[in-house]
Amino acid sequence: MTPIQAWLNAFRLRTLPLAFSSILLGSFLALRDGNFSFIILIWSLLTTLFLQVLSNLANDYGDFVKGTDNNDRVGPARTLQAGLIQPKAMKLALVLFTVFSLFSGISLLYVAGAFSDLRIFWFFLGTGLFCILAAITYTIGSNAYGYKGLGDISVLIFFGLVGVLGTHFLMTKQFLVINILPALSCGLLAVGVLNLNNLRDIENDRASNKRSIPVMLGFEKSKIYHYLLIVLSVVLHTIFVFTTYVKYPQFLSLISIFLCTIHIMKVKNTLVNKELDSFLKHLALISLITSFLYGLGLIL
Repeated sequence: MTPIQAWLNAFRLRTLPLAFSSILLGSFLALRDGNFSFIILIWSLLTTLFLQVLSNLANDYGDFVKGTDNNDRVGPARTLQAGLIQPKAMKLALVLFTVFSLFSGISLLYVAGAFSDLRIFWFFLGTGLFCILAAITYTIGSNAYGYKGLGDISVLIFFGLVGVLGTHFLMTKQFLVINILPALSCGLLAVGVLNLNNLRDIENDRASNKRSIPVMLGFEKSKIYHYLLIVLSVVLHTIFVFTTYVKYPQFLSLISIFLCTIHIMKVKNTLVNKELDSFLKHLALISLITSFLYGLGLIL
């Protein structure tokens, strides 16, 4: 594997569809309200890209240092674990992507006009700094919250509420309570992806003293927890659809109910944790497809 391939592997680009889903959904909500901004969309996606890569690199480093990434790990081999990247180089990359995320985030606030209202600027700057801190401390440090079962709530906040509501507000300068429904729906699917990841790694995480939700609940109860996440996401999205949609094409996003049902059945029929890995990408794509269907329904 070449150095470039090693770094692309460390970036874990397959996680980007999930990260972009909330930005796209927030943008489509702004389009519905007549305030879509292409430049804000681009900077939002770029900032999300940097934050997601930062998080992935931090997870690689944190799990390696703690010994969680070892020969017993089920998922794709991490770059530090495989010796493809050295810890010193990874720490430098963490610094660089922290700077990239901060620069991109401030640029986003500038093009969104947040500099003209200091209350908005400081609120979103603080939110951005919190996003960076959360990305790093998920697995890095003696008090890494990912090792204490708090990763799910963090994902719900950042991949749901912050991504959707933040993007919509920067475009429209409005906060609509009803948008909490699709924001939570989007975030719950992201939590589902994390839960599948933790279900896949349950045995190694337990041995490494990583107290994820599946480690605390057990394999079977965590599958039930997974079903609840997906069902609640569908329920919230459906309520939102019937509350706000006015044109038949806008019901296209309800196709996600069918996709989620298939996903649940496949997870239910999977009895070995190692076989859950492929469903991570499937659920991430469901989230992205749902966002695109919502946008398609708006323009038809």
